[in-house]
Amino acid sequence: MNVSEAVSVNSLRDQVSAEEWQTRVDLAACYRLVAMYGWDDVVFTHISAKIPGTEHFLINPYGLMFEEITASSLVKIDLAGNKLMDSPFDINPAGFTIHSAVHEVRHDVGCVLHTHTNAGVGVSAQRDGILPISQQALFVLSSLSYHDYEGVALREDEKARLQKDLGMTKNMVLRNHGLMTCGRNVAEAFLGMYTLQRCCEIQVQAQAGGAELIPIPQSILDSAIQSMREVTKGAGANLAWPALLRKLQRVNPGFDN
Repeated sequence: MNVSEAVSVNSLRDQVSAEEWQTRVDLAACYRLVAMYGWDDVVFTHISAKIPGTEHFLINPYGLMFEEITASSLVKIDLAGNKLMDSPFDINPAGFTIHSAVHEVRHDVGCVLHTHTNAGVGVSAQRDGILPISQQALFVLSSLSYHDYEGVALREDEKARLQKDLGMTKNMVLRNHGLMTCGRNVAEAFLGMYTLQRCCEIQVQAQAGGAELIPIPQSILDSAIQSMREVTKGAGANLAWPALLRKLQRVNPGFDN
């Protein structure tokens, strides 16, 4: 399928539930926002969203640029990777491994977002990982885990180790690989990645300056992280997501087709 055909996929709006359609619209918007912020990696990396009330989830059609993805072009699959609706598109096998691992065990998670940004991969290659040197880092450190690199994520046996490392956290640094965030919905996962990405950018830029870094004192760190857990309960995402959708409608409309 060529690009002109890909972006003119027939609408599925009348073939799916209202809940699934809204999830499709939000996820397609998320893909385009990731591209707009420069976090995409050609057609690689992936974002998934669980369809409410089911064990099925949506993921990107492998081969489309993130800026091209629409609500109707997203691929619906089950936890075994079977396509549940006719689609001319394949899915990224590494994406399936990572996302199915999370959706199998984290029933509180509605969306999983994974990136390969320069700053994210850069920090993922640092032994100390995320450093407590910014307010953004405090939001991340309040719910953070790490997973060691095992090669391209194609092996079924890696899923159990990823699940164990993730636990109940919302933010994960995939060592030598990139970043991942989990949210109750698409908005939360996106805003989580926005904060995690900013945290990594700040850290890399601070290190590049060459001056001695000032860590947040432990006495402040402990209480601040607890405060972050109290304030990061979705309110920020609820405020920011509609504004992000308005911006996206101005600069790259059509995601909701």
